[in-house]
Amino acid sequence: MSDKTILIAGTYDTKDDELNYLAGVIAAQGGDVLSMDVSVLGDPSRPTDVSKHEVAEAGGSSIQAAIDSGDENAAMQIMAAGAATKALELYRAGRIHGVIVLGGTMGTDLALDLCAALPLGVPKYIVSTVSFSPLLPPERIPADVQMILWAGGLYGLNSICKASLSQAAGAVLGAARAVEVPHRDRPLIGMTSFGKTVLRYMVSLKPALEARGYEVAVFHATGMGGRAFESLAAEGAFAAVFDFAPQEVANHLFGGLSAGADRMTNAGRQGIPQLVAPGCYDLVDYVGWQAPPSALADRPSHAHNRLLTSAVLDAGERRQVARAICGKLAGAQGPVTLMLPTGGCNEWDRPGAPLHDADGLAAFCDEIRSACPDNAQLIELDAHINDAAFSDRALAVFDDWVARGLVGKGA
Repeated sequence: MSDKTILIAGTYDTKDDELNYLAGVIAAQGGDVLSMDVSVLGDPSRPTDVSKHEVAEAGGSSIQAAIDSGDENAAMQIMAAGAATKALELYRAGRIHGVIVLGGTMGTDLALDLCAALPLGVPKYIVSTVSFSPLLPPERIPADVQMILWAGGLYGLNSICKASLSQAAGAVLGAARAVEVPHRDRPLIGMTSFGKTVLRYMVSLKPALEARGYEVAVFHATGMGGRAFESLAAEGAFAAVFDFAPQEVANHLFGGLSAGADRMTNAGRQGIPQLVAPGCYDLVDYVGWQAPPSALADRPSHAHNRLLTSAVLDAGERRQVARAICGKLAGAQGPVTLMLPTGGCNEWDRPGAPLHDADGLAAFCDEIRSACPDNAQLIELDAHINDAAFSDRALAVFDDWVARGLVGKGA
């Protein structure tokens, strides 16, 4: 088994014993370690591979500036910026194959930035006293990060916290050895959806695109899925996107499960061709076992399961969503086609279904027509988004893009 090198990051002035324990477990399993100190005031018991001074300088500052700020939050943000920069630099140089970061609230704040800087597929583990806590906003959690609660580990080693630390050390090394890093032997298509019960186009589109020589990744647009989609779009990983489930835009507007303010923007910034449709535009998803957002408390809703409930927007709010979608598409640097299925945009809104609202759909369609930016081609379809006619037209648009050289041919 080939050795892998794991980056261990933390405040070595206060967590020296714990961080060295992690290194020892990894070494005992045959792995290598590269250490990074992100402390500000104190020093480690022995030099680390990446010093706190190097980290601060990578963040465009210095340890002295962090100290002189007189503010622990400002100081840690300097270190977070530097740690993220250095981690990515080390990964690109082939010096690390995974990362583990240890901390309380301060270290976890930094860890989220560090892990977010690394591409999807790089093993990332955070050992934290606040793992899975509501303190962690979903939009800051990297799409493929793993977390474990640092139970009983706020100060010093003991048998309780060693159980967490040793698991994390073994997990990140095992992941680095086992991971199949995404390859690029076929052009990649990014597609969003909300599950086969409510949006079904991927059932026919995925095999059709694969037959054309493309790889297709379908993202579950419930917050974290959208984060992963946007992360890859920002890297320029997609040859084209079929962004047919942008309800995370509405979620962000109305207090639901947000994928972040940059949802539906990164493909456009990278010039990636975008085929867009408003699947589930009329729904705001929220945590089913919590009270709905106050603005949506009295709305019709659908309990998808015990975890997720979707509230229905009224006509005025649907117009807001239409303007938001069009506003995001207006900044695109590549081709954009906006498909508008006037027969409905999710399985629950068909005539006779429990969330059908003909007036609300009409208001949304009217606003799309008014707000559609000049850089986007608008295609109206007298069909439902789950009808074969919708998928067939989407493929026809895509095939035209390939024929015109806007999208590279499949392998």
